Amino acid sequence: MDGDTLSRVFRKESGRALATVARMVGDLSLAEDAVQEAFAEAIRSWPEAGLPENPGAWITTVARNRALDRLRRESLRGDKEHDAARLVPPPDEEEVWPVRDDQLRLMFTCCHPALSPESQVALTLRLVAGLRPAEIARLFLAPEPTVSQRLSRAKSKIRTAGIPFRVPPDHLLPERTPQVLACIYLVFTEGYSATSGDTAIRDELCEEALRLGRLLCELMPDEGEAWALMALMLFHDSRRARRTDDAGDLVSLEEQDRRRWDRAKIAEGVVCLRAARRRGGGPYGAQATIAAAHATAPNWAATDWNAVVAGYDELGTYGDSPAVRLNRAVAVSFRDGPDAGLAELDALAGEPRLARTHTVHATRADLLRRAGRPAEANAEYRAAIGLAANEPTRRFLARRLAEVDRENSAR
Repeated sequence: MDGDTLSRVFRKESGRALATVARMVGDLSLAEDAVQEAFAEAIRSWPEAGLPENPGAWITTVARNRALDRLRRESLRGDKEHDAARLVPPPDEEEVWPVRDDQLRLMFTCCHPALSPESQVALTLRLVAGLRPAEIARLFLAPEPTVSQRLSRAKSKIRTAGIPFRVPPDHLLPERTPQVLACIYLVFTEGYSATSGDTAIRDELCEEALRLGRLLCELMPDEGEAWALMALMLFHDSRRARRTDDAGDLVSLEEQDRRRWDRAKIAEGVVCLRAARRRGGGPYGAQATIAAAHATAPNWAATDWNAVVAGYDELGTYGDSPAVRLNRAVAVSFRDGPDAGLAELDALAGEPRLARTHTVHATRADLLRRAGRPAEANAEYRAAIGLAANEPTRRFLARRLAEVDRENSAR
């Protein structure tokens, strides 16, 4: 068994195992330590014994036993009654909350109002989705050390303030819902466009986000933004399999074969978007409207760019986001021409939240390429390649760079 196999198991199963063990023992830190010990045991035993038939169940079982062993040892000293009580949760505690899914439960638990919203989301992405600090930093458009400090402070506050591992009652769910929605969408985002590594897509994260989104719609059927988020993810996910070719290289939206998109997911997304609109608007509704314009257009030329730009205009009313302004510039470039898009993009020059990513350089390079300015596009593509951490993204940018070099040489 190679290291790649164990890495895949960790990405797929660590969050689920952590959520299950945390529910059993009522202690996030203890559960996290136990899951790490279980994977350490897997590294030692699996190469000789072979991969278990159900790796996730194996990890969860070993982690649970390690956590319970530690609680038993602790119960032999100090406050024996208090520590021993943690071994078996009260029999009626499970019935207080309507959700039986451990990971969705853990999301609502991590989104405790005593923590800042940023810390709630970062902690949930780390514990539930198993994302590394570098991946969370990319999603937050923040430096990795800042995210690492945020995670440490959140865990410390949970421990020192004695914040219990307890899900809120029904009437308190809405105050935590925005952060839970953000977590689910960020999990999907990392799956749909991986921060780093040898693959462009992490299918297990996309599938998990869709599963959690559906559960949230069942839990809170009157929450319009839950339905809107579900629609948004479905529209994007309908073309997930077509985002790369057989060699694993990225295929641009313009070049994808729309006949091979998942029409069932698009139809489901339309139904979810209608349900969201009946319940009121919000930022996920605006994003879903943009995604619908792409998903329902029969071909690239038929894209309703007026609707896309209008969607970004609405999205901008919910808060200032450099990513929204960047994507709006791209939409404007297709509606009004690449020079108009470049003018919009100039307003983002020096934006610190985008400076650590390749996206501004890659976007400017593409607009310059389409504007017939290959020499200028060359420099931007080279800068984007230097900042991109994902190998398929680097290969895609390198192909574009070769194209503009050929065009420049032909002049």
